[in-house]
Amino acid sequence: MASSSGAHDALSPNMSKSLKLTLDIVIGAAVPIVILKYGTAPLGVLPAYLLAGLVPVAWVLLDLFVLTRRFNFISAYGGWSAVMRGVLAFWFVDGALFAFKDSASYLFAVLVFGGSLFLSAPITRAIALQGLAPDTPERRAWTDRLLNEPRVKRALYKSAALIGGTNLVFGVANFFINWILVRESFGTAAFNNQVANVNAITRVALVLPDMIALFWAFRLMYKAIYAELPSAEQVDHRRGDFWTLVQRREDALAIGKTGEQVDAAPAAQPALFARSAAAQPS
Repeated sequence: MASSSGAHDALSPNMSKSLKLTLDIVIGAAVPIVILKYGTAPLGVLPAYLLAGLVPVAWVLLDLFVLTRRFNFISAYGGWSAVMRGVLAFWFVDGALFAFKDSASYLFAVLVFGGSLFLSAPITRAIALQGLAPDTPERRAWTDRLLNEPRVKRALYKSAALIGGTNLVFGVANFFINWILVRESFGTAAFNNQVANVNAITRVALVLPDMIALFWAFRLMYKAIYAELPSAEQVDHRRGDFWTLVQRREDALAIGKTGEQVDAAPAAQPALFARSAAAQPS
């Protein structure tokens, strides 16, 4: 989930989603490559290397604290990833250690999503809860019951496994690509140029499949959620149709519980009559 900066769902009032996505791609991927390729000579090797590493970090933090200004799981995940990349930018290594450093964001995703498979609820539950956005205590209770359905829980675990597994695969691929192609020593212009060349490959060849895997993971989650609702046809979140369906589900559950109690009452009557008869004096 190395491309998580594009997952924010809340934007500045003056920024469209398409503009936000474009800026994520340009600042997060294209600008660092340009700095490394063409900024090393005028700026110097080390300043260009640090600037290329810190510009995407600054953009994520600017988005989090100035543009989006909404703190939730996705924004917190993006923020922690950015801080980690910012700290690692000052770890001046080459060879296998550099390949490991460049793959750290994938490892972070593996630990977060894969590690949550051993918890009582996977981390994808927080993502689903954030996406559904219950805005009242009553809707929060409805959502909790919905997410606790066995079919939904299985989908949430599968989604977490899918995200963690794909990040493991892409992280290993990213490690070997960097290890093989970045052979120069750190602190040289040739090293910066090789890093730029590798980024031009990995930021496309690995990020696009990562985004596809995220799409399928989220689709798996929400497909299971909608399967628990009375009807999933022509649902428009902006009109509140989703919560109408959830309320219908709650009403049906309440009717079902009432029916069970009514059915159970006649069955309990013989036993109650027997106890009453036994209590009568002979």
